[in-house]
Amino acid sequence: MTSPLNGRSNAAPKWKVLLAVVSMVLACSVWFLGLMDSLGRPSVAPALSLEQQELALLADPALMPSLKPLLVGQDPAKSLLETLRETPLDSLSERQTLLFASLENDPGRRKTLLETPLQTPNLRTLQETLAIEPRPRDLSSQDQELLSDNSPDPLTRRLVCQALGGEPSDCLESSAAKAASKAAARRLVLSELMPLGALLLGSLLLVRQLWLLLRRKQSSWPELQAAPLGLVDMVLLIAGGFVVLGEVLVPLLVTPLSALVARSIAAPLNQSVAVLIGYCALATPPLLILKSQLDGLDQRLLPAGGWLQWRVSPWWTALFQGGRAWLMVMPPVVLTGWLMSRFIGDQGGSNPLLEMVLNGSDPLALFLLAITAVVLAPLFEETVFRGVLLPVLGRSFGRGWSVFGSALVFAVAHLSIGELLPLLVLGLGLALLRLSSGRLLPCVVMHALWNGVTFLNLVLLGT
Repeated sequence: MTSPLNGRSNAAPKWKVLLAVVSMVLACSVWFLGLMDSLGRPSVAPALSLEQQELALLADPALMPSLKPLLVGQDPAKSLLETLRETPLDSLSERQTLLFASLENDPGRRKTLLETPLQTPNLRTLQETLAIEPRPRDLSSQDQELLSDNSPDPLTRRLVCQALGGEPSDCLESSAAKAASKAAARRLVLSELMPLGALLLGSLLLVRQLWLLLRRKQSSWPELQAAPLGLVDMVLLIAGGFVVLGEVLVPLLVTPLSALVARSIAAPLNQSVAVLIGYCALATPPLLILKSQLDGLDQRLLPAGGWLQWRVSPWWTALFQGGRAWLMVMPPVVLTGWLMSRFIGDQGGSNPLLEMVLNGSDPLALFLLAITAVVLAPLFEETVFRGVLLPVLGRSFGRGWSVFGSALVFAVAHLSIGELLPLLVLGLGLALLRLSSGRLLPCVVMHALWNGVTFLNLVLLGT
């Protein structure tokens, strides 16, 4: 019998309950295996640290003296050398091995680096030149010509130049070297000061919000509007649609097609195309299941703003709410990540997309990755986790448990133990925004800002 209060049957059919149980068991197995597998995936943190140190050293000559202590420290060359020493040699690229050899002042380590076989011809030529002993005090014209012909980038040319005996001022005298240093300085300022400014502003907004909460001057939250779906529906949507179909079965069918399409495209664009196709394939089954569930509801009960409460208009308030919430969630997420790295260590398991962006250089490939990370991911994930899961949990268990439950599922779904706690905190912030605004669009804005700023920072460091 259908209840006039919710437009659905009070009791789910037995076949649906059985399907939900099977889906839950399979989904938990997939998520457990995925989380365990994440421990074996490399972390992007070491590569990111190296890129930051390289950018700081390249930018150092062009920075104002007042900014150097904040952005590059006292000795960026020494910092980069220490970072390289802490990185396993087999994790370094051939270019980084050459930079390491150029900076290393320990004879034993330097000899090992210069004897490491490099496959890239121009890097091998520079390595062989560095290995000539004794090294001349002054840089010869032949060495200068060799550097011009074989250096793959300005930082390599500068460090090899100095290692060959050139004075720092002489190794920076060309207009190209000066231009590269200035460009690196601009990127470094953006990549360092933009997050720092956001953290400071977010901390102030967070303190203000807590003060209003303590003084009971916070505006009341709107009534939570939930689609009349049950917990069985949520299990079928997330465990069955998102995990079993989206993450397991559909990729088995789509991956060969994606590989066939990508085979006709040159790298690295083929990787970006594969990521885009894969994400669309993952999102399709749960979205189709959700559409079927919502279409089956009594449409006479449809609330103002729709079942998911997108409430697009006025759009500018959604931008403001999402932007403010993004600033406020940054401090607790960053603090959680810092505490994890300090007391637990780097657990690895970074999203492979991060390394693709960090090492990306093709504009079209980066654009496709940006579409996936900044547009498609926020739209899909907010629709599922804050659009339908959170309200249904809220109606069944109350707002507090709905915030935690939806955030936990959101964090686990990313299949990364190393990022689990920061993602949980981010999910809590997104859930609180959904409840406080009564709308879904601000959550999409906040999620897109989080992914977009992360994406931009990776591009600035890796370019």
